[in-house]
Amino acid sequence: MLRKDKSRRISLLRYWTTRYAITLAAGLLVLAMLSVIWIRHTALENRLDVSEFLAAELAGRIAGSHQGDDEEDNAHLSDDMVDVRDELIKMESPPSIFITDVNGFILSAGNQNLYAEKSFPAAVLKKKNAVQTFRAVDESNKLIYLIKKPIQVHGVTFGWVVMLQPEDDFANLNDEYRLLALLILGSGILGWAAIYILSHRLARPISAAAAAAKEIRNGNYSVSLMPLEAKEQEVYDLVTSFNDMAVRLKQLESMRAELLAGVTHELKTPVTSISGLLQAVKDDVVMGDEAKEFLAISLNETERMQTMINDLLEFNTFAADALPVSTAPHELNALTRDAVHEWNVARNIKHIPIHVKVHNEKLAVLTDPLRFRQIMVNLLNNAAHAIENPGQMTVTVLDGDDGYAFIDVSDTGIGIPDSEKALVFERFYRGENKKYKVRGLGLGLPFSQLLAKAMDGDLELKETSPSGTTFTLKVKKQD
Repeated sequence: MLRKDKSRRISLLRYWTTRYAITLAAGLLVLAMLSVIWIRHTALENRLDVSEFLAAELAGRIAGSHQGDDEEDNAHLSDDMVDVRDELIKMESPPSIFITDVNGFILSAGNQNLYAEKSFPAAVLKKKNAVQTFRAVDESNKLIYLIKKPIQVHGVTFGWVVMLQPEDDFANLNDEYRLLALLILGSGILGWAAIYILSHRLARPISAAAAAAKEIRNGNYSVSLMPLEAKEQEVYDLVTSFNDMAVRLKQLESMRAELLAGVTHELKTPVTSISGLLQAVKDDVVMGDEAKEFLAISLNETERMQTMINDLLEFNTFAADALPVSTAPHELNALTRDAVHEWNVARNIKHIPIHVKVHNEKLAVLTDPLRFRQIMVNLLNNAAHAIENPGQMTVTVLDGDDGYAFIDVSDTGIGIPDSEKALVFERFYRGENKKYKVRGLGLGLPFSQLLAKAMDGDLELKETSPSGTTFTLKVKKQD
């Protein structure tokens, strides 16, 4: 027994057109069935009304001829009456017309296959309903419509005009059915053509995006979708977003390559330096105080290399939510002054002036003092590295109205180029101005931002220009 392959995929164009065609066909089939019922009912009602009218007209003509004492025409039908009736009702089979006296005795008979008796029952003629039905007595047992109208002269009934017509003849609607079939078929073709065109228009950018995605999967990040003049907002967003994604992936791939080269260089340089210094001490190339100096330099290089490795491990640990952050109420002015003072004493080898502007009121914030100091140290280090000529740094504590306090760390350095603004918080990214001047892995700002968000705050680049840069640390206030 064959099993359907569920992993088999079909094109978007074929998928939607076939399913729409099935849905359209089912809908049109139901519509056709309802239309047939409605057309049959309406046509039957209309033709019965026409037959009733013609029976009354025929009765009136017979009554008129009777008033003129034309005995020969009393019991016979004029051919023009039947022709008028056939022309109006447009039936393939003419009706069977019977003329009876007042008691129902048939004076002139039509098709006796429909009614072979010599008279109509008085009960049938006396009924108020002008239209009645009965079943044929033969094997066909088909339904027959009876339309009767009295022949009256001066209000006195002299006889009856009785028309008999099988239901099949009344409901012979071949022309109407052909027109309905044509409309249904035309609607189906038009609907299928419309969904095919629309599906093709929708599938084209998706197919292009799928093909481009395969290229990216194969490592070709230079692929780009051709811009489309799409009126559909979703299609336009798909194309533009994909192009932006391709550019972004290309940048990330370039950053990854630079990271590998940077990490290799940053680790290789101290290892080579340490190896050379220790080899010189081992071979007695240097002795005494010079040998101690070589050992001190080796220890410093080892410490720098260990710091870089610790930064990388700590960042990965925190990114995996494995490094805990514990917040508690602290006074922000004192916390900021302490962090700046500690950094100034330990790191500010350039002796760059630092101005601290605390808020005039105490601000209680929820933060982790250790993580707060890590963020401040990184921002101060970056500010110091950005200052190439004599300049200064400013740390300002501000109170916000939205439940947060802010610490602005500003410098008078060279600023950040416009092309690098969107990348400063990318992990492992290092700007062109720092790449060959400052050693590191490009994790300082991304790690600081992660720490700030973990404490329900944030770290943002507030402004930058060739005259300086300002980063803002957002800290949640205590309720």
